[in-house]
Amino acid sequence: MNISFRRWARAGMAVLAATAIASLSGCITINGPFGSSGGNELQETTISGSGSAKILWLPISGFISSTPSSHSFGLVQRQSTLTEVDRALDKASKDKHIAAVVLRIDSPGGTVAASDEIYARIRRYHQATGVPVIASLGGVAASGGYYVAMSAQQVIAEPTTITGSIGVILIDVNAAGLMNKIGLANETVTSGPHKDIMSPLRPPKADEHAIVQRVVNSLFARFVSVVESNRPLLDRSQIGKITDGRIFSAADALHLGLIDAIGHQPDVLAAARRAAGVSQAGVVRYYQGRSAPTTLSAAAAASTAASGADMSWLGALGQVSSSLGGDQPLYFWRGTAH
Repeated sequence: MNISFRRWARAGMAVLAATAIASLSGCITINGPFGSSGGNELQETTISGSGSAKILWLPISGFISSTPSSHSFGLVQRQSTLTEVDRALDKASKDKHIAAVVLRIDSPGGTVAASDEIYARIRRYHQATGVPVIASLGGVAASGGYYVAMSAQQVIAEPTTITGSIGVILIDVNAAGLMNKIGLANETVTSGPHKDIMSPLRPPKADEHAIVQRVVNSLFARFVSVVESNRPLLDRSQIGKITDGRIFSAADALHLGLIDAIGHQPDVLAAARRAAGVSQAGVVRYYQGRSAPTTLSAAAAASTAASGADMSWLGALGQVSSSLGGDQPLYFWRGTAH
């Protein structure tokens, strides 16, 4: 009964949060670069350009996770961000014509573990192949989205990009007071005094905030270390300001050394060609399914767009439920909904 109530309580809070988000922000759409229909093999399509050299355009969007998600009552499936990136880089590593990779990041972040795994996976790809990686920051590339960008050798933001939000959040909602009011009692049995730490069914014990804060501090130190080791021009005199969780405009990020340049997609592709040492290259995308993307910004398969508003609502609900109910530390900026 305790487990069922815990799930019910979190599901209820997730529904309320998703309702609030939807009412404030209108339609929320989650698109993945790979769909689920028309076969499992990744296929390649050329978006623009020509020549034997290729620039792989690799979107990383939405909530960054290592867990697959489903929409439209399970009828539409999306692989986890980690799986999408891993599969794409596996394919790219076997193609000697890939001269550069552009990470197109439009994400407010996600789980700490998934953000770090993707960062490490991209770095391994670069170290193994020598192929340069450019990060192109979209509308929002914050927290875990920015963390992933640290795997690139060059970071270029759009003039209107929101980035930063360097920090950790571990969401905790406690329903003990509500339970007391409605006459429910917590009868959980544990093997130790802190086994149910952060349980929503009881008030926190006196020393538990310090225990959780120690974990958060460790993950925060990891984030700061990754930024410092990959941003040689970082203004370290402003490190307190840079890492207090605030967001930055592209102009401020450039001034502080968080990014290398500001530009649009043509500027990013020009930078990728320079990094690859080629004068021309075809820009390619990978996709799965029957429908190939025709532009850099298009969804990669019909299955990701076919659900319309229903997918948008359920996708938002799933992402909010994951972030509020998962007891997972997040590199995540909650100022946006993806």
